[in-house]
Amino acid sequence: MELLALRDRIDELDHQLLDILAQRLAVCHEVARIKETRDLPIIQPQRVRDVVTSRRQSAIDLGVDPDFAEQIVRVVLAETHRIEVAGRRPDAAPFKSASPQGAQSLLDTAIDTVATRIDHVVVAVEDLGAAVEVFTTKFGFHLAPSMIDENSPQPGIAVIAAGGVTLVLVSPQAGPDVASHIATHGSGIHHVAIEVLNADFARSILVDANGPAGPNSHLNPDTSERPAVTELVIDNHGHEQFFTVRDTHSGVQLGFIARTGHRLGVATTNILEAFRP
Repeated sequence: MELLALRDRIDELDHQLLDILAQRLAVCHEVARIKETRDLPIIQPQRVRDVVTSRRQSAIDLGVDPDFAEQIVRVVLAETHRIEVAGRRPDAAPFKSASPQGAQSLLDTAIDTVATRIDHVVVAVEDLGAAVEVFTTKFGFHLAPSMIDENSPQPGIAVIAAGGVTLVLVSPQAGPDVASHIATHGSGIHHVAIEVLNADFARSILVDANGPAGPNSHLNPDTSERPAVTELVIDNHGHEQFFTVRDTHSGVQLGFIARTGHRLGVATTNILEAFRP
C-alpha cells in the first residue's frame, strides 16, 4: 500500500509537470506572436545561454544534478523554438495518439520501453589532434571531461561536446584493437551509444532475439543478419554497458548504456571494450 501511495504521488506530480509545460508553451506562443508582429529574430543566443546557466544554478540550489536539468531545459528550448517557427505554417498539426506507434514485436516494445536517448557517438579517427582541431575550430565543439579508471588521461581518446551533444574521438594511440579496426575499416562512426533505463534488461531482450556474441563474431556476423551482443561491462563509476557486433551492412555498432552511479562524463575504458575482437 505504501508503494501504491507513492506511485499515486508520482502520477500526480507528473501531471503537474505536464501542466506546467503546457503553461510554459502557451507563453511561448505569445512570445512567438510578439516576435512576428515586431519582426524580431526567433533565435536569440544570449537569451538561450542565460536560460541554460540560470536553470543549472537553480538545479544546484534545489539539489538536482545540473547536467540532468540542462538536458531537460534544452529539450524544452528546442520545442519552444519549433513552436515559434511552426506557428507560421498554414497547415494544421498532425493527429497523434497516446500509445507508441510502430511497436510490432516484443523486441520493439521492450527496447521502446527502456531506450531514452542517444548518449554519445564514438568516431574512429586516424589523427586525433587533427580531428579535435576540426571539431573545435570549424564545428563549434569543445573538449569535455571524461571518466577513466586511471589518474592520467586516456591516450588516443578525446571527448568533445556542443550543448547536449557528445562525441568521442578514438585514434590508434588508444590501443591495438582500435588500430586494427581503423586499418581494416578506416575512419568513421564506430558505434552509437543509446542510454537505457536498465542495461541488463535491454541485453537480455537482445540476447533472446539474437544470441550472444561468440568468438570472432565481429568477423563472421550472424547469418540471420541480426546483431549479436557482447557481455555487460560494468566500471567503478556506475556505467553499465554492452555492445552489438559490427553490422556489415551499415558498418556501425550500437552500444547500450545505463548510468547507475553519479552522473559523470563518458567512461573511456568502456569504450575500448567496444573495439575488442
